[in-house]
Amino acid sequence: MVDSFGGVPFSGALSGILQVDLALNKTMTECPLPSCNRRKSISFVKGLSEMRSGIKVGISTLLAIALIPVIGCGGGSKPTPPPPAATTYTIGGTVTGLTGTGLVLQDDGGNNVTVSASATSFTFNAPVLSNGAYSVTVLTQPAGESCTVTNGNGMATANVTNVSVACTPQYTIGGTITGFIGTGLVLEDNGGDDLTVSANATSFTFPTPVVSGGAYKVTVLTQPAGENCTVANDSGTATANVTNANVTCTQLYTISGTVTGLAGTGLVLQDNGGDNLTVSANATNFTFATLVVSGGAYSITVLTQPTGEGCTVTNGSGTATANVNNVSVVCVGEWTWMGGSSAVGLNDGQAGVYGTLGTPGPTTVPGGREQSTTWSDASGNVWLFGGYGHDSAGTGGQLNDLWKFDPTLGTGGEWTWMSGSTISPPGLGYGIPNGEPGVYGTLETASPTNVPGGREQTTSWKDASGKLWLFGGIGIDSVGEYGFLSDLWKFDPTLGANGEWTWMGGSSTAPNYGGQPGVYGTLGTAASTNIPGGRYGAVTWTDASGNFWLFGGNGYDSTGTNGYLNDLWKYTPGTNGNAGNWTWMGGSSTAPPSPYPGGEGGKPGVYGTLGVAASTNIPGGRSSAVSWVDASGNFWLFGGLGADSAGTNGYLNDLWKYTPGANGNAGNWTWMGGSNTIGSNGGQPGVYGILGTTAATNVPGARFSPVSWVDASGNLWLFGGQGYDWTGAEGYLNDLWKYTPNVAGDTGEWTWMGGSNTVPPSPAFGTQTGQPGIYGTLGTAAPTNSPGGRFGAGGWVDASGNLWLFGGQGNDSTGAQGYLNDVWRYQP
Repeated sequence: MVDSFGGVPFSGALSGILQVDLALNKTMTECPLPSCNRRKSISFVKGLSEMRSGIKVGISTLLAIALIPVIGCGGGSKPTPPPPAATTYTIGGTVTGLTGTGLVLQDDGGNNVTVSASATSFTFNAPVLSNGAYSVTVLTQPAGESCTVTNGNGMATANVTNVSVACTPQYTIGGTITGFIGTGLVLEDNGGDDLTVSANATSFTFPTPVVSGGAYKVTVLTQPAGENCTVANDSGTATANVTNANVTCTQLYTISGTVTGLAGTGLVLQDNGGDNLTVSANATNFTFATLVVSGGAYSITVLTQPTGEGCTVTNGSGTATANVNNVSVVCVGEWTWMGGSSAVGLNDGQAGVYGTLGTPGPTTVPGGREQSTTWSDASGNVWLFGGYGHDSAGTGGQLNDLWKFDPTLGTGGEWTWMSGSTISPPGLGYGIPNGEPGVYGTLETASPTNVPGGREQTTSWKDASGKLWLFGGIGIDSVGEYGFLSDLWKFDPTLGANGEWTWMGGSSTAPNYGGQPGVYGTLGTAASTNIPGGRYGAVTWTDASGNFWLFGGNGYDSTGTNGYLNDLWKYTPGTNGNAGNWTWMGGSSTAPPSPYPGGEGGKPGVYGTLGVAASTNIPGGRSSAVSWVDASGNFWLFGGLGADSAGTNGYLNDLWKYTPGANGNAGNWTWMGGSNTIGSNGGQPGVYGILGTTAATNVPGARFSPVSWVDASGNLWLFGGQGYDWTGAEGYLNDLWKYTPNVAGDTGEWTWMGGSNTVPPSPAFGTQTGQPGIYGTLGTAAPTNSPGGRFGAGGWVDASGNLWLFGGQGNDSTGAQGYLNDVWRYQP
């Protein structure tokens, strides 16, 4: 058994181990890091701890025990010497550029050192063991400066003095704000450092400064509500606090307005050539999405027209100094040239192309003419009779041809010649117009050979069974004389192959250039002997009971005097389509003598108070006015050529309403608008207002022989005529108007819906002028299309509510004047 090792007894070895153990414990207690090298001490102690476990006795343990004498552990009686001191090094360096206070440095995330203002060096208080790591960083930047560290990391093998802290000045970025009154403004510097600016602020400073020599760029990240802000002096290099970045805010204004008359879809508006805005059908207003800066320009235009309508812009451009809301977009219907010629030709009118009697054809068309009679049947066909114009040979005269127009045939409708003559034979003597005499047959007996003589400006109406009734006009009687007619006819389209005429009353003859006098009987009393005198240009209405009412015209009174008449008549048809009786219902039975040789006198109007009905009120004598019936059964009358309140003859623009009495009795007239005098120029000028905009002051100029329609809503539509534009110039008009009666029965209002408000200057004294027609493409609607100025056209309304127009005397596409045979359709 071994009891010693290296000459040392085991008991001594164990004693030495215990002494080393005590010495090491003492050393670790008295030598804490970092003044001694803790890492080496721990390593050594760990080794001896394993040896002193005492149980494992191996070669390594014995070798470790053998080392004990080397440590200096002698016998149990000698003291243990302390281990050598650990090596440490200081960490420090230089400081450049530091002028302010507050710089705090760190080493290895601690050991903070505060560096004094203007210091040029620094040293951390706690050293680092030899080969220990160091890492110098800036914990706190000094006021107004930015410091960076170089050579800040490494292993200490000697005192560290090459750490360099370089400080440079930092500058604030700010400036002024002008004009900012709202909220929501957010600024940015260099794409970040977002700064929300308070309402009404006059200055700003970004929270993050920029180092000396650093770049800055101030931009607007978010614009404030209702304003637009821009930045001047927005970028540069910071060499001092920046205070001259100037943010200027200006007000932004909305661009908006009203929309009138838009019924369809597809309208697109633009502002300044962009910012496209699609306007919904039936919209009454619009607002562009993009606002315009104060003082900025705006210009509203129509980029795309809606389907079937043409829109125009008024007050569409200007400079925005407040929210703009007075832009007006007015949409009106469009005209379509549907057939006939766009030129009058070399003979002042196109000749008629009659084709085969009773057979429609795409080339069949009436010749150019004025003052025809038109009406529509239950099937939607339009019928046209007579007028003054050109026959099949191109000869002008009084026509008695009858035509039917079927809008469903072909691409734009087709005409059919139904009866009457294709030619106008020469008149019987000098000064007598060409024209076919009438074939009257037997009174109240229909016949396929019966036909009225050629004539114009007849008075007509349609009864409940679809038959046309026709009275008077100026034209050719049964013996070929030319005069003012007083005959009454009925046309039944259901008789024979092409319909048949019946002479129902009145005289079959008229004195040459004269007319039969009227037989008035007793006011308000019907009689079989009563008959209005021969006349042309009267107006008519039909009441709810099927009675036919007639007013005025140029003709003959009870004494045989010619003048402008203001008598009111009612015709009550007999039972089973038989002849009925006339009743004189009001107005005068006499016309005053003419104030000058060869002229016509006219009974002056009694206007009373505007808008107030009175039994003494009566329109003055006149011809070629227009009329219609409203939904309440009131009769309306506008304009014409005749006498004003002073009995002066001229063009009229007065508007009247007649309310029949109960049970068919006489009613009262009410002056509803327009002037009660013709003025000093022969007629009052029109007041057009804004296109498409209704106004109480609007009124058409005085005129005669316009064409009129009534739409499904009870509005009167009026086109053209011969009269006065807004300047007071006289000519052939092509303006389109709508009159909307007041639902309460008060005076309504006029709206200028299209066409021109002027006539071109006259090329010579005494000649008439008018706007030329813009025909566009046959069958294609366009907002620029418009019939030329004209009077004496025919008109009707189809089942879809579209307005139709035929012929008249006026201007073609070149501005040449003559008798027109063009067909137009207007879609409201």
